[in-house]
Amino acid sequence: MRLLSPVSYLTHYLGQKRLARPSEHVSVPVLCIGNITVGGAGKTPLTLDFIKRLKKLGHTPHVITRGYGGQRHKFHKVDLQHDNAATVGDEALLLAAKAPTWCGLDRVLNAQKAITEGADCLILDDGFQNPSLYKDMSLLVFDGEFGVGNNHLLPAGPLRETLEGALERTQGAVIIGPDRHKLEQKFPPSLPCAHLAFYPRPEIRALLGKQVIAFAGIGRPEKFFDMLREAGLYLLHTIPFPDHHTYDNTDLNDLAMLAKIPGTALVTTAKDAVKLPPEFLRIVTIVQVDLYWEKPEMADYLLEKLFSQKT
Repeated sequence: MRLLSPVSYLTHYLGQKRLARPSEHVSVPVLCIGNITVGGAGKTPLTLDFIKRLKKLGHTPHVITRGYGGQRHKFHKVDLQHDNAATVGDEALLLAAKAPTWCGLDRVLNAQKAITEGADCLILDDGFQNPSLYKDMSLLVFDGEFGVGNNHLLPAGPLRETLEGALERTQGAVIIGPDRHKLEQKFPPSLPCAHLAFYPRPEIRALLGKQVIAFAGIGRPEKFFDMLREAGLYLLHTIPFPDHHTYDNTDLNDLAMLAKIPGTALVTTAKDAVKLPPEFLRIVTIVQVDLYWEKPEMADYLLEKLFSQKT
């Protein structure tokens, strides 16, 4: 780690230089769901949760995302009839199933296109470290089990920027899972902090009594595997893949062979499922999850605050 420390200083310098660039304002509220660590903290599930809440309030949210793992578009509206994980990335497909979603490197242009097509609010999935599009509200998402790792910047640690610097630009924090590292104690007392948890949907009960072979290519696959265990499932095998992993024929053949073991069930996440061919999905059980707010009124408070920024 000592050898990587000088490079971490470079990470900090380049990050500060990037943040100094001007931001473009748009005519509708922009909610940024961001984090400061590499890997999955729960940004996309939280974005999906806010999509549902905004729609229930009568709004027309559109999502702006980079489209990680897909082609390097400048701007692009996701088309579920023609796009796939190779063109727009796995997360963009999940989001587009719930709300119009735009992906590409030019967040401002995507935002402007979304507004012309009827968006009355925008959710920025990631992009906290990108200043190009002005955010009316930024929420930092933390994995309570992981915290901030060793508290070092890339590449010596998992941080994209320092916690202290990030807290200066955020209007709220969201901790998903138990706060093992007492993160909330490091936040300013005035910062709204919500506690959330993942729970599998009731359909998971159909897997009770079976030998489960679970695989996942997400930020922290062990988080998915632990959730299955906590739900009472017996995990015969767990197979982790890298985040945003593209499943090739070798992967699919190996998984299909495991699925032939008598009494087993092949299980994965919704994020992985969008990258699997339709014929393979016939032998896979997709475990859907919901986010539960410890204090549901906190979600309402944050959305009220978001729209009040624009009035």
